[in-house]
Amino acid sequence: MLTHELRALIAQAVDRAIAAGDLPPAAAPVPPFEVEAPRDPRHGDFAANLALVLARTVGGPPRAVGEAILRHLPVPSAALRGAGLAGPGFLNLSLAPEFLHRWLRRVHADDRGFGRTDAGRGRRVLVEYVSANPSGPLTVGSGRNGAVGETIARLLEALGYRVSREYYVNDYGNQMDLLARSVEARYLEALGRSAPFPEDGYRGAYVAEIARQIAALHGAALAGLAPSERLARIQEIALRAMLDDIRVTLEAFGITFDTWFSERSLHDSGAVGRVLDELRRRDLLYEQDGALWFRATRFGDDKDRVLVRSDGRPTYFAADIPYHLDKYARGFDHLIDVWGIDHIGDVARVRGGLQALGNDPAAFEVLIHQHVRLRNEGEAVRMSKRSGEFVTLRDLVDAVGRDAARFFYTMTSPAAPMDFDFALAQRRSADNPVYYVQYAHARICSILREAERAGIALPPAEAADLTPLTAPEEWVLAKRVVTLPEVVYAAGTRREPQRLCAYARELAEAFHVFYTQCRVLTDDAGLTAARLVLVDAARRGLRNTLDLIGVTAVEQM
Repeated sequence: MLTHELRALIAQAVDRAIAAGDLPPAAAPVPPFEVEAPRDPRHGDFAANLALVLARTVGGPPRAVGEAILRHLPVPSAALRGAGLAGPGFLNLSLAPEFLHRWLRRVHADDRGFGRTDAGRGRRVLVEYVSANPSGPLTVGSGRNGAVGETIARLLEALGYRVSREYYVNDYGNQMDLLARSVEARYLEALGRSAPFPEDGYRGAYVAEIARQIAALHGAALAGLAPSERLARIQEIALRAMLDDIRVTLEAFGITFDTWFSERSLHDSGAVGRVLDELRRRDLLYEQDGALWFRATRFGDDKDRVLVRSDGRPTYFAADIPYHLDKYARGFDHLIDVWGIDHIGDVARVRGGLQALGNDPAAFEVLIHQHVRLRNEGEAVRMSKRSGEFVTLRDLVDAVGRDAARFFYTMTSPAAPMDFDFALAQRRSADNPVYYVQYAHARICSILREAERAGIALPPAEAADLTPLTAPEEWVLAKRVVTLPEVVYAAGTRREPQRLCAYARELAEAFHVFYTQCRVLTDDAGLTAARLVLVDAARRGLRNTLDLIGVTAVEQM
Protein backbone atom coordinates (compact mmCIF):
# COMPACT_ATOMS: atom_id res chain seq x y z
CA MET A 1 0.00 0.00 0.00
CA LEU A 2 1.09 3.55 -0.69
CA THR A 3 0.84 4.55 2.97
CA HIS A 4 3.04 1.59 3.92
CA GLU A 5 5.82 3.10 1.81
CA LEU A 6 5.38 6.45 3.53
CA ARG A 7 5.40 4.81 6.97
CA ALA A 8 8.63 3.03 6.05
CA LEU A 9 10.26 6.33 4.98
CA ILE A 10 9.25 7.98 8.26
CA ALA A 11 10.43 5.00 10.33
CA GLN A 12 13.81 5.15 8.58
CA ALA A 13 14.02 8.86 9.43
CA VAL A 14 13.44 7.98 13.11
CA ASP A 15 16.27 5.43 12.97
CA ARG A 16 18.60 8.06 11.49
CA ALA A 17 17.53 10.59 14.12
CA ILE A 18 18.36 8.09 16.88
CA ALA A 19 21.76 7.35 15.31
CA ALA A 20 22.49 11.09 15.13
CA GLY A 21 21.47 11.62 18.75
CA ASP A 22 18.46 13.80 17.83
CA LEU A 23 16.06 11.27 19.38
CA PRO A 24 16.66 8.98 22.36
CA PRO A 25 16.97 5.19 21.87
CA ALA A 26 13.52 4.81 23.45
CA ALA A 27 12.06 6.02 20.15
CA ALA A 28 12.75 2.55 18.70
CA PRO A 29 11.04 0.42 17.73
CA VAL A 30 8.68 2.84 16.04
CA PRO A 31 5.16 2.36 17.46
CA PRO A 32 2.11 2.07 15.20
CA PHE A 33 1.00 5.42 13.78
CA GLU A 34 -1.49 6.76 11.25
CA VAL A 35 -0.82 8.16 7.78
CA GLU A 36 -3.98 9.70 6.37
CA ALA A 37 -5.11 12.42 3.99
CA PRO A 38 -5.46 15.70 5.92
CA ARG A 39 -8.81 17.47 6.03
CA ASP A 40 -7.28 20.57 4.45
CA PRO A 41 -5.47 19.73 1.16
CA ARG A 42 -3.30 22.82 1.66
CA HIS A 43 -1.51 20.84 4.37
CA GLY A 44 -0.18 18.33 1.85
CA ASP A 45 -1.23 14.99 0.47
CA PHE A 46 -0.84 12.95 3.67
CA ALA A 47 -0.34 13.64 7.36
CA ALA A 48 1.35 11.39 9.95
CA ASN A 49 0.81 11.54 13.71
CA LEU A 50 4.02 9.78 14.69
CA ALA A 51 5.48 12.79 16.53
CA LEU A 52 2.45 12.91 18.81
CA VAL A 53 2.65 9.16 19.44
CA LEU A 54 6.41 9.17 20.09
CA ALA A 55 6.24 12.16 22.41
CA ARG A 56 4.37 10.07 24.95
CA THR A 57 7.23 7.53 24.89
CA VAL A 58 10.33 9.70 24.75
CA GLY A 59 9.03 12.79 26.55
CA GLY A 60 9.32 16.34 25.29
CA PRO A 61 6.99 18.41 23.11
CA PRO A 62 5.56 16.64 20.02
CA ARG A 63 6.73 19.47 17.78
CA ALA A 64 10.32 18.98 18.93
CA VAL A 65 10.02 15.26 18.13
CA GLY A 66 8.53 16.14 14.74
CA GLU A 67 11.35 18.56 13.95
CA ALA A 68 13.91 15.85 14.74
CA ILE A 69 12.17 13.44 12.35
CA LEU A 70 11.93 16.10 9.62
CA ARG A 71 15.67 16.77 9.74
CA HIS A 72 16.29 13.18 8.69
CA LEU A 73 13.45 12.78 6.19
CA PRO A 74 14.84 12.84 2.63
CA VAL A 75 13.13 15.75 0.89
CA PRO A 76 13.01 16.08 -2.02
CA SER A 77 13.24 12.43 -3.02
CA ALA A 78 11.68 9.91 -5.37
CA ALA A 79 8.71 9.71 -2.98
CA LEU A 80 8.41 13.19 -1.48
CA ARG A 81 8.64 16.67 -2.94
CA GLY A 82 8.02 18.36 0.38
CA ALA A 83 7.40 17.89 4.11
CA GLY A 84 6.52 20.14 7.01
CA LEU A 85 5.19 20.33 10.52
CA ALA A 86 1.73 21.59 11.43
CA GLY A 87 -0.45 22.05 14.48
CA PRO A 88 0.62 20.17 17.60
CA GLY A 89 3.11 18.07 15.66
CA PHE A 90 1.61 16.50 12.54
CA LEU A 91 4.06 15.59 9.79
CA ASN A 92 2.60 16.86 6.51
CA LEU A 93 3.86 15.12 3.39
CA SER A 94 3.61 16.17 -0.25
CA LEU A 95 4.12 13.39 -2.78
CA ALA A 96 6.58 13.56 -5.64
CA PRO A 97 4.86 13.29 -9.04
CA GLU A 98 6.91 10.26 -10.06
CA PHE A 99 5.82 8.48 -6.90
CA LEU A 100 2.14 9.04 -7.72
CA HIS A 101 2.72 8.07 -11.33
CA ARG A 102 4.27 4.79 -10.24
CA TRP A 103 1.13 3.98 -8.26
CA LEU A 104 -1.10 4.92 -11.19
CA ARG A 105 0.80 2.40 -13.28
CA ARG A 106 0.30 -0.12 -10.48
CA VAL A 107 -3.49 0.28 -10.86
CA HIS A 108 -3.21 -0.83 -14.48
CA ALA A 109 -0.74 -3.62 -13.77
CA ASP A 110 -2.82 -5.15 -10.96
CA ASP A 111 -6.13 -4.47 -12.72
CA ARG A 112 -8.81 -6.45 -10.82
CA GLY A 113 -6.26 -7.27 -8.16
CA PHE A 114 -5.71 -3.61 -7.30
CA GLY A 115 -6.87 -3.02 -3.74
CA ARG A 116 -6.26 -6.61 -2.69
CA THR A 117 -3.57 -7.75 -0.26
CA ASP A 118 -2.42 -10.97 1.40
CA ALA A 119 -2.92 -9.70 4.96
CA GLY A 120 -5.11 -12.70 5.82
CA ARG A 121 -2.46 -15.20 4.69
CA GLY A 122 -5.08 -17.79 3.83
CA ARG A 123 -6.61 -18.06 7.32
CA ARG A 124 -10.08 -19.62 7.24
CA VAL A 125 -13.00 -17.41 8.27
CA LEU A 126 -16.66 -18.38 8.50
CA VAL A 127 -19.09 -15.50 8.06
CA GLU A 128 -22.64 -16.33 9.13
CA TYR A 129 -25.28 -13.80 8.16
CA VAL A 130 -28.94 -13.26 7.34
CA SER A 131 -30.04 -16.46 9.20
CA ALA A 132 -33.57 -15.07 9.47
CA ASN A 133 -36.25 -17.39 10.87
CA PRO A 134 -37.85 -19.19 7.89
CA SER A 135 -41.29 -18.21 9.19
CA GLY A 136 -41.90 -15.75 6.37
CA PRO A 137 -40.29 -13.99 3.40
CA LEU A 138 -37.18 -11.93 4.04
CA THR A 139 -37.91 -8.37 5.12
CA VAL A 140 -35.94 -5.22 4.39
CA GLY A 141 -34.26 -5.67 7.79
CA SER A 142 -32.77 -8.97 6.63
CA GLY A 143 -31.62 -7.16 3.51
CA ARG A 144 -29.35 -4.95 5.57
CA ASN A 145 -27.93 -7.98 7.34
CA GLY A 146 -27.30 -9.64 3.99
CA ALA A 147 -25.65 -6.61 2.38
CA VAL A 148 -23.38 -6.04 5.39
CA GLY A 149 -22.47 -9.72 5.72
CA GLU A 150 -21.79 -10.24 2.03
CA THR A 151 -19.67 -7.08 1.76
CA ILE A 152 -17.64 -8.11 4.82
CA ALA A 153 -17.11 -11.55 3.23
CA ARG A 154 -15.90 -9.94 -0.01
CA LEU A 155 -13.62 -7.58 1.87
CA LEU A 156 -12.05 -10.46 3.78
CA GLU A 157 -11.46 -12.33 0.52
CA ALA A 158 -9.80 -9.18 -0.85
CA LEU A 159 -7.53 -9.21 2.21
CA GLY A 160 -6.39 -12.75 1.53
CA TYR A 161 -8.63 -14.79 3.84
CA ARG A 162 -10.34 -18.00 2.78
CA VAL A 163 -13.98 -17.21 3.44
CA SER A 164 -17.02 -19.46 3.74
CA ARG A 165 -20.55 -18.09 3.88
CA GLU A 166 -23.23 -19.73 6.01
CA TYR A 167 -26.95 -19.39 6.73
CA TYR A 168 -28.12 -20.82 10.06
CA VAL A 169 -31.61 -22.22 9.54
CA ASN A 170 -33.77 -21.86 12.66
CA ASP A 171 -35.90 -24.90 11.83
CA TYR A 172 -36.55 -25.98 15.42
CA GLY A 173 -38.77 -24.58 18.14
CA ASN A 174 -41.78 -22.38 18.66
CA GLN A 175 -41.49 -20.23 15.51
CA MET A 176 -41.63 -23.25 13.22
CA ASP A 177 -44.47 -24.78 15.20
CA LEU A 178 -46.41 -21.54 14.89
CA LEU A 179 -45.79 -21.37 11.13
CA ALA A 180 -46.99 -24.97 10.73
CA ARG A 181 -50.15 -24.34 12.74
CA SER A 182 -50.83 -21.18 10.73
CA VAL A 183 -50.48 -23.03 7.41
CA GLU A 184 -52.52 -25.96 8.76
CA ALA A 185 -55.44 -23.67 9.62
CA ARG A 186 -55.38 -22.10 6.13
CA TYR A 187 -55.07 -25.54 4.52
CA LEU A 188 -58.15 -26.83 6.31
CA GLU A 189 -59.99 -23.62 5.38
CA ALA A 190 -59.01 -24.20 1.74
CA LEU A 191 -60.73 -27.58 2.01
CA GLY A 192 -63.86 -25.87 3.32
CA ARG A 193 -63.36 -27.12 6.87
CA SER A 194 -63.59 -25.03 10.01
CA ALA A 195 -60.22 -24.48 11.67
CA PRO A 196 -59.26 -22.09 14.49
CA PHE A 197 -56.36 -19.82 13.54
CA PRO A 198 -53.56 -19.53 16.14
CA GLU A 199 -53.89 -16.35 18.16
CA ASP A 200 -50.24 -15.41 17.48
CA GLY A 201 -50.15 -17.02 14.04
CA TYR A 202 -48.64 -15.62 10.85
CA ARG A 203 -51.31 -13.87 8.79
CA GLY A 204 -49.40 -12.93 5.68
CA ALA A 205 -50.63 -13.86 2.22
CA TYR A 206 -47.67 -16.23 1.86
CA VAL A 207 -49.24 -18.52 4.50
CA ALA A 208 -52.47 -18.85 2.52
CA GLU A 209 -50.46 -19.39 -0.67
CA ILE A 210 -48.51 -22.30 0.84
CA ALA A 211 -51.78 -23.76 2.10
CA ARG A 212 -53.35 -23.52 -1.37
CA GLN A 213 -50.34 -25.27 -2.88
CA ILE A 214 -50.65 -28.08 -0.33
CA ALA A 215 -54.36 -28.42 -1.07
CA ALA A 216 -53.71 -28.48 -4.83
CA LEU A 217 -50.97 -31.10 -4.53
CA HIS A 218 -52.35 -33.34 -1.77
CA GLY A 219 -56.05 -32.63 -1.77
CA ALA A 220 -57.67 -33.81 1.47
CA ALA A 221 -55.08 -36.55 2.06
CA LEU A 222 -53.23 -34.65 4.80
CA ALA A 223 -56.48 -33.72 6.51
CA GLY A 224 -57.16 -37.40 7.17
CA LEU A 225 -53.90 -37.94 9.04
CA ALA A 226 -53.55 -37.94 12.80
CA PRO A 227 -53.17 -34.31 13.99
CA SER A 228 -49.52 -34.72 15.06
CA GLU A 229 -48.54 -36.42 11.80
CA ARG A 230 -50.44 -33.86 9.73
CA LEU A 231 -48.74 -30.97 11.53
CA ALA A 232 -45.30 -32.56 11.02
CA ARG A 233 -45.93 -33.03 7.28
CA ILE A 234 -47.22 -29.48 6.89
CA GLN A 235 -44.26 -28.09 8.81
CA GLU A 236 -41.86 -29.93 6.49
CA ILE A 237 -43.61 -28.60 3.39
CA ALA A 238 -43.87 -25.06 4.74
CA LEU A 239 -40.21 -25.00 5.75
CA ARG A 240 -39.13 -26.19 2.31
CA ALA A 241 -41.32 -23.56 0.63
CA MET A 242 -39.97 -20.75 2.80
CA LEU A 243 -36.34 -21.78 2.32
CA ASP A 244 -36.86 -21.95 -1.45
CA ASP A 245 -38.31 -18.44 -1.35
CA ILE A 246 -35.45 -17.16 0.81
CA ARG A 247 -32.84 -18.77 -1.43
CA VAL A 248 -34.34 -17.29 -4.62
CA THR A 249 -34.64 -13.85 -3.02
CA LEU A 250 -31.03 -13.87 -1.85
CA GLU A 251 -29.75 -15.00 -5.23
CA ALA A 252 -31.61 -12.09 -6.83
CA PHE A 253 -29.92 -9.89 -4.22
CA GLY A 254 -26.50 -11.26 -5.20
CA ILE A 255 -25.92 -13.61 -2.26
CA THR A 256 -25.16 -17.33 -2.47
CA PHE A 257 -24.30 -19.36 0.63
CA ASP A 258 -21.80 -22.18 0.80
CA THR A 259 -23.68 -23.88 3.64
CA TRP A 260 -27.23 -23.92 4.98
CA PHE A 261 -26.88 -25.29 8.51
CA SER A 262 -29.93 -26.82 10.22
CA GLU A 263 -30.58 -26.04 13.88
CA ARG A 264 -32.71 -29.18 14.10
CA SER A 265 -29.69 -31.29 13.18
CA LEU A 266 -28.03 -30.23 16.43
CA HIS A 267 -30.93 -31.63 18.43
CA ASP A 268 -31.40 -34.76 16.31
CA SER A 269 -27.69 -35.64 16.43
CA GLY A 270 -27.51 -35.29 20.20
CA ALA A 271 -25.03 -32.38 19.99
CA VAL A 272 -27.18 -30.23 22.29
CA GLY A 273 -27.39 -32.99 24.87
CA ARG A 274 -23.64 -33.63 24.77
CA VAL A 275 -22.90 -29.94 25.43
CA LEU A 276 -25.31 -29.93 28.37
CA ASP A 277 -23.60 -33.00 29.77
CA GLU A 278 -20.17 -31.41 29.45
CA LEU A 279 -21.28 -28.17 31.10
CA ARG A 280 -22.85 -30.20 33.91
CA ARG A 281 -19.60 -32.14 34.33
CA ARG A 282 -17.76 -28.82 34.73
CA ASP A 283 -20.26 -27.68 37.35
CA LEU A 284 -21.48 -24.85 35.14
CA LEU A 285 -25.20 -25.75 35.28
CA TYR A 286 -27.73 -25.58 38.09
CA GLU A 287 -31.47 -26.02 38.48
CA GLN A 288 -33.77 -23.29 39.68
CA ASP A 289 -37.57 -22.96 39.43
CA GLY A 290 -37.62 -26.16 37.40
CA ALA A 291 -35.33 -24.73 34.69
CA LEU A 292 -31.70 -25.52 33.87
CA TRP A 293 -29.37 -22.51 34.07
CA PHE A 294 -25.86 -21.80 32.74
CA ARG A 295 -23.49 -19.93 35.05
CA ALA A 296 -22.95 -17.19 32.47
CA THR A 297 -21.88 -14.58 35.02
CA ARG A 298 -18.62 -16.49 35.50
CA PHE A 299 -17.73 -15.50 31.94
CA GLY A 300 -18.67 -11.83 31.90
CA ASP A 301 -22.43 -11.94 31.28
CA ASP A 302 -24.66 -9.71 33.40
CA LYS A 303 -26.80 -12.63 34.57
CA ASP A 304 -27.05 -16.40 34.33
CA ARG A 305 -29.00 -17.80 31.37
CA VAL A 306 -31.62 -20.51 30.95
CA LEU A 307 -30.64 -23.42 28.73
CA VAL A 308 -33.68 -25.64 29.30
CA ARG A 309 -37.07 -24.21 30.29
CA SER A 310 -39.16 -25.57 33.13
CA ASP A 311 -41.37 -27.41 30.62
CA GLY A 312 -38.32 -29.24 29.24
CA ARG A 313 -37.97 -27.25 25.99
CA PRO A 314 -34.42 -26.11 25.18
CA THR A 315 -33.88 -22.40 24.53
CA TYR A 316 -32.23 -21.10 21.36
CA PHE A 317 -29.11 -20.55 23.44
CA ALA A 318 -28.90 -24.30 24.11
CA ALA A 319 -28.26 -24.86 20.39
CA ASP A 320 -26.06 -21.79 19.90
CA ILE A 321 -23.17 -23.32 21.83
CA PRO A 322 -22.92 -26.65 19.95
CA TYR A 323 -23.53 -24.79 16.68
CA HIS A 324 -20.45 -22.62 17.17
CA LEU A 325 -18.45 -25.57 18.48
CA ASP A 326 -19.26 -27.27 15.20
CA LYS A 327 -17.83 -24.28 13.34
CA TYR A 328 -14.54 -24.68 15.20
CA ALA A 329 -14.60 -28.43 14.54
CA ARG A 330 -14.81 -27.69 10.81
CA GLY A 331 -11.42 -26.02 11.01
CA PHE A 332 -12.22 -22.32 10.89
CA ASP A 333 -9.70 -19.97 12.50
CA HIS A 334 -12.14 -17.12 13.06
CA LEU A 335 -15.92 -16.87 13.30
CA ILE A 336 -17.92 -13.77 12.38
CA ASP A 337 -21.66 -13.58 13.02
CA VAL A 338 -23.70 -10.67 11.66
CA TRP A 339 -26.67 -10.02 13.97
CA GLY A 340 -29.36 -7.42 14.28
CA ILE A 341 -29.43 -5.08 17.26
CA ASP A 342 -32.25 -7.10 18.87
CA HIS A 343 -29.74 -9.93 19.44
CA ILE A 344 -27.07 -7.83 21.15
CA GLY A 345 -27.93 -9.41 24.49
CA ASP A 346 -26.98 -12.83 23.13
CA VAL A 347 -23.34 -11.95 22.45
CA ALA A 348 -21.98 -12.36 25.99
CA ARG A 349 -23.82 -15.61 26.64
CA VAL A 350 -22.64 -17.30 23.43
CA ARG A 351 -19.06 -16.10 23.93
CA GLY A 352 -19.23 -17.25 27.55
CA GLY A 353 -20.52 -20.67 26.55
CA LEU A 354 -17.64 -21.12 24.13
CA GLN A 355 -15.09 -19.91 26.66
CA ALA A 356 -16.55 -22.26 29.28
CA LEU A 357 -15.70 -25.17 27.00
CA GLY A 358 -12.11 -24.07 26.41
CA ASN A 359 -12.35 -21.95 23.26
CA ASP A 360 -10.57 -18.65 22.68
CA PRO A 361 -13.28 -15.97 22.96
CA ALA A 362 -11.25 -13.69 20.66
CA ALA A 363 -11.87 -16.11 17.79
CA PHE A 364 -15.62 -15.41 17.99
CA GLU A 365 -16.75 -12.03 16.68
CA VAL A 366 -20.21 -10.53 16.36
CA LEU A 367 -20.93 -7.59 14.08
CA ILE A 368 -24.13 -5.86 15.20
CA HIS A 369 -26.20 -3.76 12.83
CA GLN A 370 -28.96 -1.37 13.78
CA HIS A 371 -32.56 -1.33 12.55
CA VAL A 372 -33.73 -0.28 9.10
CA ARG A 373 -36.56 2.20 8.66
CA LEU A 374 -38.11 2.08 5.22
CA ARG A 375 -39.51 5.38 4.04
CA ASN A 376 -41.40 6.25 0.90
CA GLU A 377 -41.79 9.95 0.15
CA GLY A 378 -41.07 10.66 3.82
CA GLU A 379 -43.72 8.27 5.15
CA ALA A 380 -42.60 5.34 7.29
CA VAL A 381 -43.58 1.88 6.00
CA ARG A 382 -44.59 -0.60 8.70
CA MET A 383 -43.15 -4.09 8.76
CA SER A 384 -44.57 -7.09 10.66
CA LYS A 385 -44.50 -10.73 9.57
CA ARG A 386 -47.36 -11.76 11.79
CA SER A 387 -49.78 -9.04 10.77
CA GLY A 388 -48.94 -9.49 7.12
CA GLU A 389 -48.24 -5.76 6.77
CA PHE A 390 -44.64 -5.71 5.60
CA VAL A 391 -42.47 -5.02 2.59
CA THR A 392 -40.37 -7.99 1.58
CA LEU A 393 -36.78 -7.79 0.43
CA ARG A 394 -37.95 -9.16 -2.90
CA ASP A 395 -40.45 -6.29 -3.20
CA LEU A 396 -37.66 -3.81 -2.52
CA VAL A 397 -35.21 -5.34 -5.00
CA ASP A 398 -37.90 -5.54 -7.67
CA ALA A 399 -38.76 -1.86 -7.13
CA VAL A 400 -35.33 -0.22 -6.87
CA GLY A 401 -33.02 -2.86 -8.36
CA ARG A 402 -30.27 -4.91 -6.80
CA ASP A 403 -27.56 -2.28 -7.33
CA ALA A 404 -29.42 0.50 -5.51
CA ALA A 405 -30.49 -1.84 -2.73
CA ARG A 406 -26.96 -3.13 -2.13
CA PHE A 407 -25.39 0.35 -2.21
CA PHE A 408 -28.00 1.98 0.03
CA TYR A 409 -27.78 -0.79 2.63
CA THR A 410 -23.99 -0.61 2.68
CA MET A 411 -23.39 3.14 2.70
CA THR A 412 -24.53 3.65 6.32
CA SER A 413 -22.41 2.38 9.20
CA PRO A 414 -23.88 -0.84 10.63
CA ALA A 415 -23.61 0.82 14.05
CA ALA A 416 -26.17 3.47 13.09
CA PRO A 417 -29.90 3.10 12.37
CA MET A 418 -30.66 3.78 8.73
CA ASP A 419 -33.56 5.20 6.78
CA PHE A 420 -33.85 3.47 3.43
CA ASP A 421 -35.14 6.21 1.13
CA PHE A 422 -37.29 4.22 -1.27
CA ALA A 423 -38.00 7.19 -3.56
CA LEU A 424 -34.37 8.34 -3.74
CA ALA A 425 -33.16 4.83 -4.60
CA GLN A 426 -35.41 4.86 -7.68
CA ARG A 427 -34.28 8.28 -8.89
CA ARG A 428 -32.02 8.54 -11.93
CA SER A 429 -30.18 11.70 -10.95
CA ALA A 430 -26.96 12.85 -9.32
CA ASP A 431 -28.56 13.03 -5.87
CA ASN A 432 -28.97 9.23 -5.96
CA PRO A 433 -25.50 8.10 -4.77
CA VAL A 434 -25.40 4.79 -6.62
CA TYR A 435 -26.53 6.46 -9.86
CA TYR A 436 -23.86 9.14 -9.34
CA VAL A 437 -21.11 6.54 -8.97
CA GLN A 438 -22.30 4.30 -11.79
CA TYR A 439 -22.63 7.33 -14.07
CA ALA A 440 -18.98 8.19 -13.47
CA HIS A 441 -17.93 4.69 -14.52
CA ALA A 442 -20.20 4.76 -17.57
CA ARG A 443 -18.91 8.18 -18.63
CA ILE A 444 -15.30 6.95 -18.49
CA CYS A 445 -16.28 3.95 -20.64
CA SER A 446 -17.87 6.39 -23.07
CA ILE A 447 -14.64 8.41 -23.26
CA LEU A 448 -12.64 5.26 -23.98
CA ARG A 449 -15.10 4.23 -26.71
CA GLU A 450 -14.89 7.71 -28.23
CA ALA A 451 -11.11 7.49 -28.25
CA GLU A 452 -11.26 4.12 -29.96
CA ARG A 453 -13.62 5.47 -32.64
CA ALA A 454 -11.18 8.34 -33.20
CA GLY A 455 -8.33 5.86 -33.63
CA ILE A 456 -6.64 6.91 -30.38
CA ALA A 457 -5.29 3.87 -28.59
CA LEU A 458 -5.05 3.63 -24.83
CA PRO A 459 -1.26 3.65 -24.27
CA PRO A 460 0.37 0.97 -22.11
CA ALA A 461 0.51 2.48 -18.66
CA GLU A 462 3.99 1.16 -17.91
CA ALA A 463 5.46 3.09 -20.85
CA ALA A 464 3.24 6.17 -20.83
CA ASP A 465 4.64 9.60 -20.06
CA LEU A 466 2.52 10.92 -17.20
CA THR A 467 4.41 14.18 -16.62
CA PRO A 468 1.76 16.22 -18.52
CA LEU A 469 -0.62 15.58 -15.60
CA THR A 470 -0.10 18.85 -13.76
CA ALA A 471 -3.59 20.28 -13.24
CA PRO A 472 -4.91 20.25 -9.64
CA GLU A 473 -7.97 18.24 -10.74
CA GLU A 474 -5.71 15.58 -12.27
CA TRP A 475 -3.68 15.37 -9.07
CA VAL A 476 -6.77 14.98 -6.88
CA LEU A 477 -8.22 12.28 -9.12
CA ALA A 478 -4.95 10.34 -9.27
CA LYS A 479 -4.53 10.50 -5.51
CA ARG A 480 -8.08 9.25 -4.95
CA VAL A 481 -7.54 6.29 -7.26
CA VAL A 482 -4.32 5.02 -5.75
CA THR A 483 -5.60 5.00 -2.14
CA LEU A 484 -8.08 2.17 -2.81
CA PRO A 485 -5.87 -0.45 -1.06
CA GLU A 486 -5.91 1.67 2.12
CA VAL A 487 -9.70 1.92 1.95
CA VAL A 488 -10.14 -1.83 1.44
CA TYR A 489 -7.77 -2.63 4.29
CA ALA A 490 -9.47 -0.23 6.71
CA ALA A 491 -12.98 -1.32 5.68
CA GLY A 492 -12.12 -4.99 6.09
CA THR A 493 -10.08 -4.91 9.28
CA ARG A 494 -12.36 -2.44 11.05
CA ARG A 495 -15.54 -4.12 9.73
CA GLU A 496 -16.73 -0.83 8.25
CA PRO A 497 -18.11 -1.64 4.80
CA GLN A 498 -19.54 1.88 4.48
CA ARG A 499 -15.99 3.08 3.75
CA LEU A 500 -16.28 1.51 0.29
CA CYS A 501 -19.36 3.56 -0.56
CA ALA A 502 -17.77 6.75 0.76
CA TYR A 503 -14.66 6.09 -1.32
CA ALA A 504 -16.71 5.32 -4.44
CA ARG A 505 -18.58 8.62 -4.08
CA GLU A 506 -15.35 10.57 -3.46
CA LEU A 507 -13.69 8.98 -6.48
CA ALA A 508 -16.75 9.65 -8.64
CA GLU A 509 -16.80 13.27 -7.46
CA ALA A 510 -13.10 13.69 -8.21
CA PHE A 511 -13.71 12.35 -11.71
CA HIS A 512 -16.74 14.55 -12.36
CA VAL A 513 -14.79 17.66 -11.26
CA PHE A 514 -11.84 16.60 -13.42
CA TYR A 515 -14.15 16.01 -16.38
CA THR A 516 -15.66 19.50 -16.20
CA GLN A 517 -12.21 21.14 -16.09
CA CYS A 518 -10.00 18.87 -18.18
CA ARG A 519 -10.85 17.65 -21.65
CA VAL A 520 -9.48 14.12 -22.16
CA LEU A 521 -9.29 13.95 -25.95
CA THR A 522 -7.28 17.00 -26.98
CA ASP A 523 -5.07 18.16 -29.86
CA ASP A 524 -2.04 17.47 -27.66
CA ALA A 525 -1.23 13.77 -28.17
CA GLY A 526 0.96 13.54 -25.09
CA LEU A 527 -1.62 15.12 -22.79
CA THR A 528 -4.38 12.97 -24.28
CA ALA A 529 -2.37 9.79 -23.67
CA ALA A 530 -1.62 10.72 -20.05
CA ARG A 531 -5.26 11.60 -19.35
CA LEU A 532 -6.46 8.36 -20.91
CA VAL A 533 -4.19 6.44 -18.54
CA LEU A 534 -5.56 8.49 -15.64
CA VAL A 535 -9.27 8.05 -16.42
CA ASP A 536 -8.84 4.36 -17.16
CA ALA A 537 -7.18 3.97 -13.76
CA ALA A 538 -10.21 5.72 -12.26
CA ARG A 539 -12.47 3.30 -14.13
CA ARG A 540 -10.64 0.33 -12.68
CA GLY A 541 -10.77 1.79 -9.19
CA LEU A 542 -14.52 2.39 -9.42
CA ARG A 543 -15.14 -1.08 -10.86
CA ASN A 544 -13.10 -2.83 -8.17
CA THR A 545 -14.88 -0.90 -5.43
CA LEU A 546 -18.34 -1.60 -6.83
CA ASP A 547 -17.45 -5.28 -7.16
CA LEU A 548 -16.76 -5.42 -3.42
CA ILE A 549 -20.12 -3.78 -2.66
CA GLY A 550 -21.93 -6.10 -5.05
CA VAL A 551 -22.97 -3.34 -7.47
CA THR A 552 -22.68 -3.51 -11.26
CA ALA A 553 -20.08 -1.27 -12.88
CA VAL A 554 -22.29 -0.35 -15.84
CA GLU A 555 -20.68 0.75 -19.11
CA GLN A 556 -23.67 2.63 -20.51
CA MET A 557 -26.53 4.54 -18.92
